[in-house]
Amino acid sequence: MLLAEVARISHQVAQTSSRTEKVALLAGLFRAAGPEEVPVVVTYLAGRLPQRRTGIGWKALSRAVPPADAPSLSVTDVHRALEAIAAVSGRGAQAERGRLLHGLLSAATGEEQRFLVRLIGGELRQGALDAFAVEGLAAAVGAEPAGVRRAVMVGGSLGRVAQALLARGPGALADFRLDVGRPVLPMLAQTAGSVDEALDRLGPCAVEEKLDGIRVQVHRDGPEVRVFTRTLDEITGRLPEVVAAARELRAGRAVLDGEVIALGEDGRPRPFQEVAGRVGSRLDVERARASLPLSPVFFDLLSVDGRDLLELPAARRHAELARVVPGPMRVLRTVVEDQRDERARAAARGFADEVLVRGHEGVMLKALDSAYGAGRRGASWLKVKPVHTLDLVVLAAEWGHGRRAGKLSNLHLGARRADGSFAMLGKTFKGLTDALLTWQTGRLRELAVEDDGFTVTVRPELVVEIAFDGVQRSPRYPEGVTLRFARVLRYREDKTAAEADTVEAVLALAG
Repeated sequence: MLLAEVARISHQVAQTSSRTEKVALLAGLFRAAGPEEVPVVVTYLAGRLPQRRTGIGWKALSRAVPPADAPSLSVTDVHRALEAIAAVSGRGAQAERGRLLHGLLSAATGEEQRFLVRLIGGELRQGALDAFAVEGLAAAVGAEPAGVRRAVMVGGSLGRVAQALLARGPGALADFRLDVGRPVLPMLAQTAGSVDEALDRLGPCAVEEKLDGIRVQVHRDGPEVRVFTRTLDEITGRLPEVVAAARELRAGRAVLDGEVIALGEDGRPRPFQEVAGRVGSRLDVERARASLPLSPVFFDLLSVDGRDLLELPAARRHAELARVVPGPMRVLRTVVEDQRDERARAAARGFADEVLVRGHEGVMLKALDSAYGAGRRGASWLKVKPVHTLDLVVLAAEWGHGRRAGKLSNLHLGARRADGSFAMLGKTFKGLTDALLTWQTGRLRELAVEDDGFTVTVRPELVVEIAFDGVQRSPRYPEGVTLRFARVLRYREDKTAAEADTVEAVLALAG
C-alpha cells in the first residue's frame, strides 16, 4: 500500500464529523491493506510510530526538502526507513539520522512530506484508533463489532487483531482470549462531581477507596508471576514484594487488577511521586525496596483457575476476589444496594469522608451489574475526588524570571478534542516545587519544537494532573472556557496524551 493512500484517508477522517463516513473510510483502507501492512497503517492513523522514538528533532524536520513528483513510497518502505533511523546510535548519530531522513523525505510528494513531518513530529492526532477503527475493521472483514472490540481488549493491540482478521477472516477472533501472562487493557473510569451524583447515575453499586498509587495488573501461573503497568509494560523485576504477595493467593492461576501504594509509619499513604519514582527506578531493587517498600492492593479479578470472569457482573467478580485474595490485600469498600435509600446514601458519603481522612484521594463507585470493559472508559465506573482535577497535556511553557530564571515555568495546558488535537485552557505556574521545576525544564526541552526566547512550544505528549476550583467562561481561549486557580498536582508519565481529559469533560463542568 502506498503511503499516499494512508495520508489521504488520514486527512479525510480528520475532516469529516460523520461517524458513518469515518467508519466507511477506515473499512476501505483496511480492505486495501495487506495483513503485514495493517499494524503499521493502524499505528500511523493514530498519530504514533511503532518505533516510539526516532531521535529526530524538530530542527531536522523543519529543513525544506524538494518533494518527489509522484507517489512511490509504500508503507513498508517508510516503516523500514524509520526503523533504520531509530537504530542509529553513537558518534555522528545526529548527522546520520539527518541523512536518512533527507532520503526518506526526498522520495515523498509534498502531501506525503506534510503527513510524515506531522507523524514523526508527534503532531498527527485524530483519534482514528477509537471505536471508529474497531467498527471499520469489523466492516472490512464482515465480523461483529462487539467481537472485534473484545479481541482488541484481551489482545492489547488493534494492529495484532487487524493482521489476524485480514489474513484469516472473522474466524481469527477465536484466537484472542484472556490468557494468563498476556496483559489486557485496563478498564477506566469517568468522573462524577459527588457521591450523590454517582449514585444517581449508577444505581446499586460498590463504593471503594480510590488509592493514589500505580495501577498494576498481576498475572500468576503457578510459581510464575508477571506484573504489568496500565500501559502494558512489564515491571516484574522492579516489584519483588508484589511477586511474593501474588504467590500467597488462594489460586494457582489468576489475573488481578489493582494498585501498588506505599504507606508511612503512621499508616497513611506516601505521595504518588515517591511511589512512581520507586516503580520507575532501574537501580538496585533491594535497596529501593528497603527505602520504600510497596504494598499491592487488589480491586478486581479478571480470571481465576482457567475461568474468564470479564463478562461476569462486578458483584460476582468481587465475590471471587474475596475468596482468592486475603483481606489486607483487598481494597476497602461498602455496598449500596438501593440508591434511593437515604440511609444508604448517607453511609456512602460517610465512607467517602473516612477515605479522605485516611489520606487517600477519593472513592470509586462501580455498578454491581457491570462487566469488566477492558480498555474502555465506561459509564459504570465513576471516580469522585474532593477537588476538581483534570489530566491535561502540556502544549508549551514560558521561561521564568527572578528566582525562576533559566527554568521553564508557566505551563500552557490543553484538553483533547474529538479529532485528537488539543485546545488550550489556560496557564499555570502554581504548585511547582524547585525540584519539579528542574525536572520539567529538562523534560520539556526534550520535547521542544520551537523556542522564541519567551515561550517554548513542545510536542503534546506530557500529561500533567491539574487541580482547579472551577471552570469559567473566557473569550481568550479557543473553547471559550478556562480553569479557575489551576495548580499542578503531579506529572502523569504513566499516561499518554490520548488518555488526557477531553474538551467535552471540561465543558460539562462549566455547566
